[in-house]
Amino acid sequence: MITKICRDLRYVCPFNKTVKWMVCAAFLAVHASLFTGCSDFLYDDSDIVAYADRDHLQTDGDTLWSVAGIINKMQVVADRTVLLGEVRGDLVSVTANTENDLRDLASFSVKTGNKYNSPVDYYAIINNCNYFLANADTTLKDNRNEYIFMKEFAAVKAFRAWTYLQLACIYGRVPLITEPVLTKEQSEQDFPLCDIQQICDYFIKDIAPFAEVEMPNYGRIRNTDSRLFFFPIYVLLGDLNLWAGNYRAAAECYYQYISRRNGKNSAYPLTTHAVRFMASDSHWQMTSDSWTTDFESESVLANSELITMIPGDSIPSEGNYSQLRNLFNTTEGNEYKESLVPSQSLYDLSKAQKYCHYTSGNEYVFSPDGLPGNRSGDLRLQAAFSSLDNANIVLNGKKITNFVSNSKFATRNVHVYRRATLYLRFAEALNRAGFPHFAFQILKRGVNNTVIQNEVLPYYPAEADWLSTFDFPDLLYVLETTAGGSSENTMGIHSRGCGYSAASTQYVMPNDPTLSGQALLDYQIEKVEDLIVDEEALELAFEGYRFYDLMRVAMHRNDDTYLANRIAKRDGVLDATLYSRLSDKTSWYLSLE
Repeated sequence: MITKICRDLRYVCPFNKTVKWMVCAAFLAVHASLFTGCSDFLYDDSDIVAYADRDHLQTDGDTLWSVAGIINKMQVVADRTVLLGEVRGDLVSVTANTENDLRDLASFSVKTGNKYNSPVDYYAIINNCNYFLANADTTLKDNRNEYIFMKEFAAVKAFRAWTYLQLACIYGRVPLITEPVLTKEQSEQDFPLCDIQQICDYFIKDIAPFAEVEMPNYGRIRNTDSRLFFFPIYVLLGDLNLWAGNYRAAAECYYQYISRRNGKNSAYPLTTHAVRFMASDSHWQMTSDSWTTDFESESVLANSELITMIPGDSIPSEGNYSQLRNLFNTTEGNEYKESLVPSQSLYDLSKAQKYCHYTSGNEYVFSPDGLPGNRSGDLRLQAAFSSLDNANIVLNGKKITNFVSNSKFATRNVHVYRRATLYLRFAEALNRAGFPHFAFQILKRGVNNTVIQNEVLPYYPAEADWLSTFDFPDLLYVLETTAGGSSENTMGIHSRGCGYSAASTQYVMPNDPTLSGQALLDYQIEKVEDLIVDEEALELAFEGYRFYDLMRVAMHRNDDTYLANRIAKRDGVLDATLYSRLSDKTSWYLSLE
């Protein structure tokens, strides 16, 4: 049965210029048909038709507030971008304070009316993008002979592609609508239902021609650099190709962003930001932390971690205020009752790592097990998340017995892409493309041309030409050493929380001496992928990627139990009911109803 959901969607740009959009964003539940339509359209021709008749989108002023209006619609789904990816994963647990809608997400038992299941909000973005793309005149030039709309045109293409990828990951099969729907008659036509593969195939072709178009720059808005509001097309192409199984193309796209992000002949290295024990500390108590500062910084400097974010309102009453800080932290806004905390699975994974410590005595040792304060194993969890039980803190006259803090949610804005995300997906693509040694070096040592020459090329001599297209000049990508030189800017991602992983004898390339040839390669691809998935958990926990990372790997392995097993064990023991539910792939997706 077709479900009809239509809504009067209004979009307000932050420049006090309001336009009423009466567009259909109604979609039906997935059924046997390959097509669907929208109806019950709430149409008001007094605004939208007159507006269209005025030949909208022909000045640079139009571009500014039109794109701002789309960003305003992006704010509506910003929190969901994190919550749907994290609450359904294996790294986060609910608490006694968690609202029912989030609790139902975590148990994969979403009921009708769940506020986090609203596809209409995504299609509001899409219809605004479709309208812009249909009406922007890309041939117009300004008095400097520069195209007025090209940067915005590419940016809106990217908004639409990202939104459709989100939809496909959340709902499985979704209506593909690429023209603006402005009338009841248009809303009643049939639209094709597309799965993730089809969505990726379509939008790879759609955005690829704009990969090298510069992103818009509107200066600073509310003290934030506006360039962070946009999605780099090479990064999106990497993601789309990765989901589609085009692994070489995905690796090439991620590399193109890395090599071009700061201009030609530049670099975008991982940096040596990490959480580590002090070399002089023989009691495993004192740590230094340059890692968590990346979550507070929202700049576009050459070495900035953040790539893309969705800007949030600064005042709760403004309507699109992000609640993530109130869900992941103890705050006045949630009456000092946090809703989401690390799962037992994340604690166990963190403790299972082997921290390789370089001491002031010039030797490498491993930290002992059983250290208090979650200081055993990887140090990133204890740096990002802290919990004080029986704290007896008094805040604003209220006694707080339990106080938690999550440094990944320190600003009002919702971070979508950052550098470590990019490098981990680059590793995932290279590994699946058949180059596990290359992928592993991104985790263990970091990459420059010397590493590629010595640690990668010897294993794949027949692929030397392709592998040599990845150029990481040694002068620009300087590997970390224990000397800590000022020019050092490259290390393995594992070193961000596990000490000097480049020197660790416990963190080595997987190998099985009983295997050879293709059997050995297949074995290494699977084992390195396991390491990448673990590293994604250690580095990216709470940021909204986890469920989709597990989904993508399960799809590539054609093994639904891969996802089911990990999520069903989020609390440390197997939840048989949840495992059974997730073993049915249809339960991975929300309903379009």
